Amino acid sequence: MAVLGIDDPSFHDQLGERTKDVSLRRRSRLDMLFLGIQDRGKLKRLHTDRAFIDSGGAIWVVWPKGQRELMENDVRDEALDAGLVDVKVVSFSGTHSALKLVIPLANRVAPGGRR
Repeated sequence: MAVLGIDDPSFHDQLGERTKDVSLRRRSRLDMLFLGIQDRGKLKRLHTDRAFIDSGGAIWVVWPKGQRELMENDVRDEALDAGLVDVKVVSFSGTHSALKLVIPLANRVAPGGRR
């Protein structure tokens, strides 16, 4: 698991209570990536970050609530363009929302390289 762009020590502490496998750097073969995004232009990184999650992994995109410059549909549209689909939206905190993105089942590679 990795956390990028989320500067919230209490969130980092909560994750650390659940698992010791938390990185603050991008790395390959992640089961989960929490990605803090502050503006629409940064959503392009989903195209690259998709390659860092396992076939059955997920990216949680976390963004500030109440901004017209970055809204849920912006995240969803860029995710689709990056080959990801949304499966859950949550209120991450009092100030942030989050959308869980995964690789569609039809595009997942099974162990051994089979689809």
